[in-house]
Amino acid sequence: MSSANRKPGVHIAWTTVTYRSVALLILAIAAVFFIAVRAAFPQFTQNSLNKADGVVSKVLERVAGMAPAASSGITTAQQAHFTALDGTVRVKKGNGNSWIAADYNLPLDKGDVVQTGSEGMAKVVFNDGTSYTIKQDSLIVIEENSANDQQQTNVAVAVSTGTVDLSTATYSQGSKSQVIVAGATASLAPESAAQVHNDPKADQHEILIKKGTGEVTRNGETVQLANWEKVSFSNQQAHLEKAKEIGPPTPIAPANMAPLFSGEATKDVEFTWTPMANAVGYRLRISRNPYFSSTLVDKKINTAAVTVSGLGDGAYYWMVQSYDTSGKESVESEKNRFTIIAKGKDSEAIDLELDPFIQHGHVIEVTGKTQSGARVMVNGSEVPMIAADGSFHYFTPPLPTGEAVITVTAQTAQGGVNTQQRKIIIQ
Repeated sequence: MSSANRKPGVHIAWTTVTYRSVALLILAIAAVFFIAVRAAFPQFTQNSLNKADGVVSKVLERVAGMAPAASSGITTAQQAHFTALDGTVRVKKGNGNSWIAADYNLPLDKGDVVQTGSEGMAKVVFNDGTSYTIKQDSLIVIEENSANDQQQTNVAVAVSTGTVDLSTATYSQGSKSQVIVAGATASLAPESAAQVHNDPKADQHEILIKKGTGEVTRNGETVQLANWEKVSFSNQQAHLEKAKEIGPPTPIAPANMAPLFSGEATKDVEFTWTPMANAVGYRLRISRNPYFSSTLVDKKINTAAVTVSGLGDGAYYWMVQSYDTSGKESVESEKNRFTIIAKGKDSEAIDLELDPFIQHGHVIEVTGKTQSGARVMVNGSEVPMIAADGSFHYFTPPLPTGEAVITVTAQTAQGGVNTQQRKIIIQ
C-alpha cells in the first residue's frame, strides 16, 4: 500500500505466542547470561551454578509438563498367529482382495478373514492368550486386536458362519475378549471357554459357555452364562433363549496322543470315560480324522467302558457323549487321538532330548531334538515345524495356574516312539 493511500491512525499487528515459546525464550536468554557471567567471574558462577541448577530443572519440568503424557491413551495394534493347521485353510488380508493359503509364518491383523474348508481346521492364538479353534466349513473375521499402555487388551472376533471353540487366558482388569455372532456379542471372563455356532442359512445361532462365565448382549438385552449354559436365537426372535446343557463325560483311555503297540494285524482297544450322574447311556464315536466327517464306530452303550475289536494300524480319534431318559445328548467331549503301531522285534525307542523349559508367564517354551524325520507332540498338539536335524521349538497355549504336566512324544512311521513327562508349577 502506498503512503498516499495510508490512512492516519494507529495500526496494530500481533503474533500468537504460546507459553512454551515464552519459557524456551527465557531459558535461551538465561543460558547466554550464564555463559557471559561465567567468562567474566568464573569463581562466582561456579558457586552459583549448583543453586541455579535446581531452579532450571524445575523450569524444565514445568515446560515438559505442558506437553501431554507420552503414553497416555495410546493403543497399539497386535498380531495373532496360527499354531495349528490341517486341511484347507485360507486367509484374505484386510488390505487385499485375494485369498492366500494359511501359513504358520503368516501374521493375522485386524480386518483379516480366515476360512476353513470341508476338511480344514485351524487354531489361532492372540497376544492376550485367547485361542480360537476354527472347525471345518467356518469363516471368521478379526474385528479388533489391540493393547493400550496400561497392558489392557481388546480382542474381538466375528463368526460369520460355522463353529468355533475359544478359550481365554488370565488377562488384566479392563481387558476384553469378545466374540460376535449375528448381532449378538459375547464377552468372556478370564480363564473361560465357549463354543459358538452360526448357521446363517438355517437362521440358527448359539453361544455355549463350557467353562467359566460370560455374558451375551443383543438388542439391549444382556444374559449371564455359567458352566454349560447356552443362549440361542434366530433373527426373528426378539429375546435370547437361555438353556442348561448336559455336560459331557471326560475321556480316560486311550489317553490323548497315546501310542498303542500291537504285534498282530488288528488290536482290541478298551475305551473308558467318567460316568455321568443323570446319564442312562453313552454314545461312542471313533474316526480316522479329527473332523468326524466319517466314522468307523458309532454305537450306544449303557456302561462307561467298552472294548472295540479289529482296529488296524494308524491314527484314530474318539469322543463320547452321554444322553438322558428323554434321549437328549450332551455336548461332545474332548477328542482324544491315539495311534496303533505295529511293533516288530527290531523296534526300539528313538532319541528324544529336551532342553530345560523356559516359562513366559502361563506359556511354556519347549525345545529339544529327536530323530530326523520323526513327528513330535506336546500335550497332544503336534509341533508344526521340525528342522531337518530333528530339532524343534514349540510354545504351549496358556496353561492354568497350579501344577501342570508337559508330555512330549516323538514318533516315527516305523514304530519308534519316546515319551517324556515333566511337571511344572504355574503361578
